[in-house]
Amino acid sequence: MIKKWILLIITAFFFGSNFGHAYEKDKLYQITILHTNDHHGRFWKNRYAEYGMAARKTLVDRIRKEVRSQGGYVLLISGGDINTGVPESDLQNAEPDFKGMVLLKYDAMAVGNHEFDNPLEVLRQQEKWVDFPFLSANIFYEDTNKRLFRSHVTYSYDGLKITIVGFTTEDTRIIGNPEFLNGLEFRKPVDVAKTLIPKLRKKSDILIAATHIGHYQNGNHGSNAPGDVALARSVKGIDIIVGGHSQNPIFQPDIQNGTMIVQAYEWGKYVGRMDLEFLNGKWTMKNYRLIPINLKKKVKVEGKTVRQFIENEIPEDEKMLAFLRPFQEKGQDELKKVIGQTNGIFVGDRKIVRNQETNLGNLLGVAQMVKTQADLSIMNSGGIRADLPEGDITYKDVLIVQPFGNMICTVDLTGKELKDYLQVVVSKKTGSGAFAQFAGVELILQGDKLVEVKVAGNPIEENKKYKLALNSYLAAGGDGYPKMKDHPTFVNTRYVDADILREYIVKNSPLQIENYAPTHDVKRQ
Repeated sequence: MIKKWILLIITAFFFGSNFGHAYEKDKLYQITILHTNDHHGRFWKNRYAEYGMAARKTLVDRIRKEVRSQGGYVLLISGGDINTGVPESDLQNAEPDFKGMVLLKYDAMAVGNHEFDNPLEVLRQQEKWVDFPFLSANIFYEDTNKRLFRSHVTYSYDGLKITIVGFTTEDTRIIGNPEFLNGLEFRKPVDVAKTLIPKLRKKSDILIAATHIGHYQNGNHGSNAPGDVALARSVKGIDIIVGGHSQNPIFQPDIQNGTMIVQAYEWGKYVGRMDLEFLNGKWTMKNYRLIPINLKKKVKVEGKTVRQFIENEIPEDEKMLAFLRPFQEKGQDELKKVIGQTNGIFVGDRKIVRNQETNLGNLLGVAQMVKTQADLSIMNSGGIRADLPEGDITYKDVLIVQPFGNMICTVDLTGKELKDYLQVVVSKKTGSGAFAQFAGVELILQGDKLVEVKVAGNPIEENKKYKLALNSYLAAGGDGYPKMKDHPTFVNTRYVDADILREYIVKNSPLQIENYAPTHDVKRQ
């Protein structure tokens, strides 16, 4: 049996009477809620044998057996973002991930923003692969009241009714690929919840929101849309929020306005476990913890650094392994081929690349300029997903850095058009995926006003044309950038971003990081 931490005992608010409810009077119900979020294609363990769906299944099966032996019930919920992050998954439209979730017996999933990284027909195919509902109450077909997905699902356990309602970040409209969002409307979760939650509350004994809107400490969401804290503070009646999107671990529930907010970090690194008791209309949380899935820590042993499990190792489920292995092996030969070398790390860590210029941002920009013969290049930091490692580089490394399969486009702008465009770009806040990485251009600001633009070291001329390289996501207006795809000079080269980077590495290897060091493209007077 899994070792329990110190019990956190909190009695929840009781909503209404037993009128209209079918739970048994004086019966003590035991409910265990398990949850994960932001899976991002990690169906297989990493190079250090951490996480992976096979070990997750062993843990989940153990907990189910334990809870059921005590007469209890188990719910398994995902906070969304199953798609995008690992080539083996991306190249197969996350088929192993969604079908693996069926073997794990998930009960519901919130729709994440990265579920829209592919055309809608791919998302509909993913729905067909599973036997649990995709939930989102706030995504509608444009100019209608018809939802794209189910808003909620209710399960009954010996008369005890547990409802799970889903919400998706309204930022999807900004951070999602506009080409795949035509005809869709992402309403504010709080606005939808204010009408929907009271209705669901009346017919639910326990009401859970599975959300993909983010948890931000004390509601300080910065440039992001309001998240779970704002939802809990604005709408009374939600018992538990099982969250995702911000990809942070919440080791003990954040309690806001009587609502418990939980989130299990990312990638299946943890499975969250909440044990509840319900008696005569009131529920109590008896235990909560995040259970690590074979995570390891670095320790010194006889002067050498080794990795040791932070808790007992969880063996991988053999049936799950047998199912996933063909997906993992498919295409491995191509992905493992060494395509070049570097003499250091090219930095793509989201905490860095979304706040400052990095050598990886410069490398991507230069590669795109060379391929398209552009004068300058712009890259949104949200499209950079990982470091490019020191030493040998494989095609897989490239696909992890740029997993979205965006095509590189060009547009010829006059000096005046370019300056107007860049004024919008430099207004994007640090910390967000919209924060820009530049190549081939120098920007000089006074306060927030762009006063001078230099291309190839020379001030731009108002009527001269300059070729800008950017990805198809930004060209379509992604991240709130000015839409360029309708410009008369717009060209979609049909070159995929990761393939451009791969080609550049092959031709210019070994890459020297000093040749791509930050040059402080944005200067303030």
